[in-house]
Amino acid sequence: MTTLVTYELEDSIATIRMDDGKVNALSLAMLGEIDAALDRAAADGAVAVLTGRDGRFSAGFDLAQLRAGGPDASAMLRAGFDLAVRMLSFPVPIVVACNGHAIAMGVFLLLSGDARIGVAGPYKITANEVAIGLTMPRAALEICRARLTPADFDRAVTLSEVYSPDGAVAAGFLERAVPAEELGDAARQRAEALRALDMPAHAATKLRARADALQAIREAIDAEFAAVPAS
Repeated sequence: MTTLVTYELEDSIATIRMDDGKVNALSLAMLGEIDAALDRAAADGAVAVLTGRDGRFSAGFDLAQLRAGGPDASAMLRAGFDLAVRMLSFPVPIVVACNGHAIAMGVFLLLSGDARIGVAGPYKITANEVAIGLTMPRAALEICRARLTPADFDRAVTLSEVYSPDGAVAAGFLERAVPAEELGDAARQRAEALRALDMPAHAATKLRARADALQAIREAIDAEFAAVPAS
């Protein structure tokens, strides 16, 4: 069986790396492996670093699986947004190290990290649903609303604005962008700093601070799938 996600634990920092050899499509299998890796990080009490492969964080949902429709497609969509909720409420910090392009569901996972560092360069960060003829999912709207500046929220979700890494910093997708060769060290340093937090206080405060956003996202997921006829 091909491993889509690897897990490496060192000094209470868990590096979770997505690599499907292509665009890091968020298939049902990929999402399941990320979820399992987060299980391991929680059990290890480790600060997590979620990252991708050179030039690619994730291009979003697996389009072949999505176009095929049926129960697997529906399960994949739900698993993606359930994973975003889990990341936003995870009991230890999650650093997202965005290696390059982040598109659609890849952006929504990026926005679900506590700390978000990207690479500078000719990369696209975009929620492109409207550009490709899709109405933005309700849960995606709530994730973007919680994280982006008000002006960029509207541009990102209604106009499918394509952001460069530097523009993504100003909009709220990223904290900062660094040269590609510095991303690993920058993410690890951020994780090491976060490791010094009192984790029970971090977990409780995160849930308190994000209570309204998490409720809105969960209600949006339920509304989205209530509107989908059973296959």
